[in-house]
Parts: sequence; structure tokens; C-alpha cells
Amino acid sequence: MRLVLLGAPGAGKGTQAKLLEKVLGLKHISMGDILREEMKNNTPLGQEVKKYVESGGLVPDEVVTKIIELKLTDKNFAGQGYLLDGFPRTASQAEDLDKIVTSVAQPFDYVVYMEVDSEVVIQRLTGRRVCRSCGALFHTTNMPSKQEGVCDSCGGELYQRPDDNEETIRKRINVYLESTAPIIDYYKAKGLLLAVDGNQEAGKLKDELLEIFKKDGKIDSHQI
Repeated sequence: MRLVLLGAPGAGKGTQAKLLEKVLGLKHISMGDILREEMKNNTPLGQEVKKYVESGGLVPDEVVTKIIELKLTDKNFAGQGYLLDGFPRTASQAEDLDKIVTSVAQPFDYVVYMEVDSEVVIQRLTGRRVCRSCGALFHTTNMPSKQEGVCDSCGGELYQRPDDNEETIRKRINVYLESTAPIIDYYKAKGLLLAVDGNQEAGKLKDELLEIFKKDGKIDSHQI
């Protein structure tokens, strides 16, 4: 199965991807994780990306599209099921993605659009904490670490990302909604869009999606 997850920053795409990845055995391709790794390693690409991320803007189409193309056309990746998270974010990216998946004959099964209220996004992101060592995610309210400021997994330091402040988050939401409105219409016209309530708890949403996949004959009952 091949899925695209759409939703504003903080909609829960990464969390949902990890849940579905575990149940369905899919590979999680996170554009955010890829770009953060580049920034962490301070590569030329990472330095360029950092300027856009910290200002709340979107990374240019040509940069992220090339990254995805390299991933999806890799011969070692051919035929694998995957969840694509954080891409596409513009109509141009959606069109380029269509060309890529057509070239490798691997069309999507669904484009899952996680609709979420802005205030829910702000609550989620301002409370998000990330481990500097292993990248594990926590939340001061929803999923706190056992010891404040310390990662449960590796003992690393937890920190708040520079872009996880309310002013930048509101800007990111507005940028996202403006740029992705055409994408929603694009995939709806293709009959691929599956709109779901991203405000609900992640486990409930996972169960809802699995039931839809099962009903549509995309997965067997034993996979749930």
C-alpha cells in the first residue's frame, strides 16, 4: 500500500505514520525528518533549509521534489509500500509527484487529508519537545517524559524547536493552508482524497483508517 499524508504542521502526520507503519509494515518517508537530518549535519542543503524553516516559510519546490524523486526511484526501494509525510505541499509539487510515481508505475492508494483546527495545532506544537540525541518526540501535556527535560528512550536532552512558538506556528498554518488548498482539490478530482478528522486522538484515527482500508479491500483482516 502507498499512502500520502496531508495536513497542516501539527496535524499529527508523523505520529499517524508511525502507527500505520508498525501495523502495515510500510516505510515512513518523512520530508521533515529528511530536512532536519540535513540541518543537523549542517550540509549545504541543511543550511539553505534552515533559513526557510526558522522563518516559517516553505522550502523551495525544486529542493524537496529532487529529494523525493531520489527516494522513490531508488532501485532498492522499488515495490515497497510506503507512507509519504510532508510532501507535496504545493500544486506544482503534486504534479511533479504524479510524474515520479507514474515513471515507476507505483500509483497511490489514498491521499489522506488530516483536517485539524488551528487552536489544536498550536496546543500540540507549543508543547512539543524533541530529543537532541535520538529525535524522539514528547509533549508537555499529551505525552510528557518521565523526567522533565530528559528523553525516556536514550536519556538525551529534550528541547523546543525554534519554530514551535505561537507566532511562527500561526504563520506556518496560514502558509500551509494557502499553498495546499489547490492540492486538496487536485486529489479530490482524481478520486484519491480521503478526508479525516485530525483533531481526534491518534489511536482512534488509526483504527478508523484501518477500517476504511479493510472495507475497500486494501488490507486483510489479519493485518489489523
